[in-house]
Amino acid sequence: MPEINFQYPQFLWLLAAVPLLLLVYLWYAWQRRTKVRRMGDAPLVRELLATAAPGRQTVKFSLALIAFALGCLAMANPRHPEKGSMEVRKGIDIMMVLDVSSSMLAAEGVTSRLTAARSMLQQLVSRLPNDRIGLVLFAGDAYVQMPLTFDRGAADLYISGASPAAVKAQGTAIGDALAQAMASFDPESERYQTIVLLTDGETHDETALDEAKGMAERGISIHAVGIGNPQGSTLTDTILGTDRRDAMGNVIISKLNEPLLQQLATGTGGQYYRYNGNARDIATALAERFGQMEQKGLGDASQFNYLTLYLWAAVPMALLLLLEIFVPTRKKRKA
Repeated sequence: MPEINFQYPQFLWLLAAVPLLLLVYLWYAWQRRTKVRRMGDAPLVRELLATAAPGRQTVKFSLALIAFALGCLAMANPRHPEKGSMEVRKGIDIMMVLDVSSSMLAAEGVTSRLTAARSMLQQLVSRLPNDRIGLVLFAGDAYVQMPLTFDRGAADLYISGASPAAVKAQGTAIGDALAQAMASFDPESERYQTIVLLTDGETHDETALDEAKGMAERGISIHAVGIGNPQGSTLTDTILGTDRRDAMGNVIISKLNEPLLQQLATGTGGQYYRYNGNARDIATALAERFGQMEQKGLGDASQFNYLTLYLWAAVPMALLLLLEIFVPTRKKRKA
């Protein structure tokens, strides 16, 4: 792969206008000289055109033409990979699927289910230096919060900010979330692909098992982490600080749907984990399991980190245009 390439090479086609503009200017200059010769008496013409400066007009045109070419290069955005980013990172692709429904606010020990899930994901990410990771958030709907990337800073930011406010519709649409995660993988990639699902599984979403079946056919495994307990936990009203109640006045109990998560994991060749109050233990177990999987490089340059070089063209372009403004088109008449 060349050291320097262009992010938007289609703008380089504009450079084809450079020779065309040059030909137009040469034709204009020839026409101008022809008209001057036809004006008649040479001494009189020289007197009338004493302040004319065709050479300066040529300079102004040349400056503008060079600035135009530099502008085309700037729009194409020349760039080169950062030092070290061209090294092939061997790893796997992991989509993290995080439940942010209101049931995840149920208390589990000294913290909430969602806080525990976020902590586990952050610790897992720190243990996966060479893997691409992505993030899907879901409740009643699901969407890709972060596509597959090596950017650990972005991952930490998105994970720490995950909350029920991120998804308007409430519920636990696991099937939709798994579909979004599967669509994020490149079907032609040879890298191992897997999903980490963190949820209390409180749903009767029948599409989840259908999605898992399709993943198993593509060789995508699901590692499910159940957060909660089968006996159930109460939900706290964040405004009143009391237990949340339904329309009948009964305290709402949110239970872990462990059988569903076990089916999703085992049906795709993955593993089911039950949150035991220690996020570090599960993060370590997952990282060790992923480390045993076949590691492959990306095989292309689409995920390199680039340094953009457009300013090397944009700044000279601006200076040339500024200089062109101050070049006069006529010279002073001699006293």
